[in-house]
Amino acid sequence: MTGDSARRLRVAFVLGSASGGTAGHVRVLADGVRAAGWGVTVFGPAGTLALLPEDTATAAVPIGDRPRPGRDAVAVARLRADLAARQTNVVHAHGVRAGAFAALAIATLPRRRRPALAVTVHNAPPARGTGRVVYALLEQICARRADMVLCASADLVTRMSARGARAEQFDVPAPLRPAPTAAQVAAARAELGGVGRPVVLAVARLARQKGLDVLIDAAARLGDREPRPRTVIAGTGPLAAALRAQASQVGVDVVLLGARDDVPALLAAADVVVVPSRWEARAFIIQEAMRAGRPVVATRVGGTPELTGAGGAILVPPEDPAALADAVAAVLDDPALASKLGAAAQQRSVTFPSQQDTIRAALDRYARLTRRQPARRDRNSASAT
Repeated sequence: MTGDSARRLRVAFVLGSASGGTAGHVRVLADGVRAAGWGVTVFGPAGTLALLPEDTATAAVPIGDRPRPGRDAVAVARLRADLAARQTNVVHAHGVRAGAFAALAIATLPRRRRPALAVTVHNAPPARGTGRVVYALLEQICARRADMVLCASADLVTRMSARGARAEQFDVPAPLRPAPTAAQVAAARAELGGVGRPVVLAVARLARQKGLDVLIDAAARLGDREPRPRTVIAGTGPLAAALRAQASQVGVDVVLLGARDDVPALLAAADVVVVPSRWEARAFIIQEAMRAGRPVVATRVGGTPELTGAGGAILVPPEDPAALADAVAAVLDDPALASKLGAAAQQRSVTFPSQQDTIRAALDRYARLTRRQPARRDRNSASAT
């Protein structure tokens, strides 16, 4: 949809407390949609909005990462008022919490001013605890009230469809970064202490979902090898102290690098990239490692098997440090296998959607939603009587 008709249309992106990955995806969509002539505003908590470029139109809404009834009511009311004032045509929320807030915010708008709602589900529910119960409730709200539910992996499509959603897959591509220079790769390898030693690299948020505790247990099983592998973890998160304590307790050589902006150089310096997650949709680090032609060992969870295909990585069960260690050892012991994996990964990565593909797909869906709005509003009106 282009020209004057597109310029009269407005899309609002709604985010909760988001990591760099989700915020980066929204940044790509917002820039592309704005370039196509749509008006764009991004709503979310101040910390998330700070991850966006300064020229992005934003409005702060305190969507937290856990239930707080008073604050949540304020957030819904503020979001409702802002959406009404901007005469928004499409609301695209990212995450089930943001999706539920958006659904509640637009539910009481006048029928003829009610925007269409799309929700992208980026994650599976927590494995246990009250968070899993709350997440299921948020999923239910999104499934019942969203006009379109976009899911980052096929297993999420199955999950949301079972809840009654109009669900379809919408792949989230990793950002393209410049290839590192030879000097940058050499500097990274020297910093990692990997000169003469194999480097086992993980890049992840330091959170339970990422399975880094399993990686440390696997690294302990590789400690008798000569030369001894260096296990390196790049990223930040709430489990930093716990992971350091675990590594010290089991006596394994693990380096926690913290946040890094030189991931391409780290990938090039690594002998094997390990993604030991308990769940992933289309992990950015797997996409980046495959594009770089690096051998990958990952867990067979979520959307990872679909992403890597049969030959793009060695896949092992989650929560299995022995299997993880065996797979890493197989790559380190067999240069031909490592080369074969890297070549297959790079070849498969050519099929990954680009950011421009993602923007075009989003614009197509927004256009479908705006064409569908009159019928949707009539349906909502009938269901309310």
